[in-house]
Amino acid sequence: MAELREAQQSRVIGQKVLRPREQVEERLRAAILAGELKTGDLLPPEVELARQFNVSRTTVREALRSLTTQRLIYKQPGSRGGNFVHHIDHHSLGTAVIDSVHNLLTLGSIEFGEVAEVRQHLEVPAARLAAVHRTGEDLERLRDIVRRQKTASVDDPEVPKLDEEFHTLIAEASRNRVLASFVAALHHETEPVHYLDLSPEVGRATVRQHKAIVDAIAAQDADAAEVAIVKHLTYLRKHSAEHSAG
Repeated sequence: MAELREAQQSRVIGQKVLRPREQVEERLRAAILAGELKTGDLLPPEVELARQFNVSRTTVREALRSLTTQRLIYKQPGSRGGNFVHHIDHHSLGTAVIDSVHNLLTLGSIEFGEVAEVRQHLEVPAARLAAVHRTGEDLERLRDIVRRQKTASVDDPEVPKLDEEFHTLIAEASRNRVLASFVAALHHETEPVHYLDLSPEVGRATVRQHKAIVDAIAAQDADAAEVAIVKHLTYLRKHSAEHSAG
């Protein structure tokens, strides 16, 4: 009998009671994620949402502001404006990661080295998968980047962008969109080339390493791609550390 009473007392039948703003936000979020509201759809005006939810316009406005921060909707000004459903795909995931990591770095909640370390760990499986799944178009784009890097001087302002494009394209060639989003986002936030002592020698070595990575991916040799990317990342870590120490 005591066991029965204890079981009845511990039974969970309740759930968190949400505030009106949270209820509006949760309902709209669920509608977007379930596809009831599709990309580009215009949400009803604030006054109409307030009527439908039986809440104040202030409550609706706070819910919409939160959804905007989450990049689920965006506000467009003007007579034809309003609140529209954002385009949600793996690129949106990358944007969210960039924003979150940037804020945490700014606040000092995480350290630059931690972000760089995770990015480097993710780039290894990305290179292996790229060797398996790359297309002819991927190869041509990668080779074009290497050609442009080969002719660029170390003080060319395009150098950081080319480096970011190179690593991002390898991740995209993996055909794993989640992996590609994370690599692109973390690379964007750490931008390793900015932390190198970019002498002509370092520039030439980096281009040679990039070419070796592309050659391995072209040959669809996952093991060689891993060896090449690890060698490149090890080189970056060594020279980044030396530059920081200096």
